[in-house]
Amino acid sequence: MPRASYASQQAKIEKEISKLQKQAAALHDRRRKPVIASIVKSMREYGITPDDVAAAFGSAKSGRGGKRKTASGANSTAKRPVAPKYRHPQTGETWSGRGKAPRWLMAAEAAGAARDSFLIA
Repeated sequence: MPRASYASQQAKIEKEISKLQKQAAALHDRRRKPVIASIVKSMREYGITPDDVAAAFGSAKSGRGGKRKTASGANSTAKRPVAPKYRHPQTGETWSGRGKAPRWLMAAEAAGAARDSFLIA
């Protein structure tokens, strides 16, 4: 009997979830309608066409996120690769000096080598 009870409880819960999801969608639609009406009103007031909006939407690289100023003053959200600062003399492996030190450098330091001896000049 516990199995039937479990199945019926699960079905009841899934039905409730479905009902709540529909209520959430209806609430979302009710809240969107006045916003859309306001946007359309502003577009008509300023003579903005949907093509203007599409062009502006496409030209915006990222509507969110942390834009930062580069040295030249332009906004950039792309991370640039960092030049290597350390190089292993035998294998040629490199490390930028950022983040956790690579195993080859940690092993060399454990063997007594100084980190500065691996600096790229």
